[in-house]
Amino acid sequence: MTRVSRPPTEAILAALPELAPYGRDAAVLRPERGRPDRGSSSIGGPLLWPGDEPWPECSLPDVTDPDGGSATAMVPVAQIFRRDVPGPWWPADFDLLQILWCPNEHWDPPAQQADVSPVVELRWRRAAEVTSPLTTPSPPSRYDEDGYLPQACTVTAEHLTDFPFREELPPQLRPRLEELVRDTGDGGDVITRLAGWKLGGWPTWHLTYPMVFACGDCGTDMTLLFTVASDAESGVVVGRYGELRLFTCPADHTHPFQADLH
Repeated sequence: MTRVSRPPTEAILAALPELAPYGRDAAVLRPERGRPDRGSSSIGGPLLWPGDEPWPECSLPDVTDPDGGSATAMVPVAQIFRRDVPGPWWPADFDLLQILWCPNEHWDPPAQQADVSPVVELRWRRAAEVTSPLTTPSPPSRYDEDGYLPQACTVTAEHLTDFPFREELPPQLRPRLEELVRDTGDGGDVITRLAGWKLGGWPTWHLTYPMVFACGDCGTDMTLLFTVASDAESGVVVGRYGELRLFTCPADHTHPFQADLH
């Protein structure tokens, strides 16, 4: 889904300059099977985890344990170092993002989690503070789908400018955007569907109308932080070969995130 021909941002804006105020920085992460270590940015690789910090577990009811209570270790989904993928999504003084999830579907999860999806854990860190890293995290004691056990991949970041789905733009721009989409690429939408594993940018809304998530703590409109994509390289499959998106509060990174399955 990510390896499509997309014109340079300059060409897109030359054709439709009114899009410029809506552009957002994004980094598409290209996974490739490999052997990343805990000091590398990766998908499904080992995490730089403090040895004295408990490894996250999930004891919420799920499809393999409907009654809950039997905790299982979470598994690494992504680890991104700021040096590898700089951008506006980093809170001040943090240089490491880690995402884990419980490899089971949850039908009635807490409000911030997505239905029929793994339960997600998100951590921001300062890498230099992890001086005695954990060497052997606990494996999960149960899991529902192979698609929830990401294969270890190295990542290469491609920085791009992302543009919103037409329904998020003023009505007068939509016909011209639709025309530009039709005239670009191989017939698919390579302008407003910057799909794949991604930091920042805009969410895709090809299945439903756009939604706005308000921060539960302060009411600020949340922005897209991270997109988990279904793809063959990482072996991840969420939804109907869809995406699991994590939205965060731009006013305060400590406020709870919101997960959405699309």
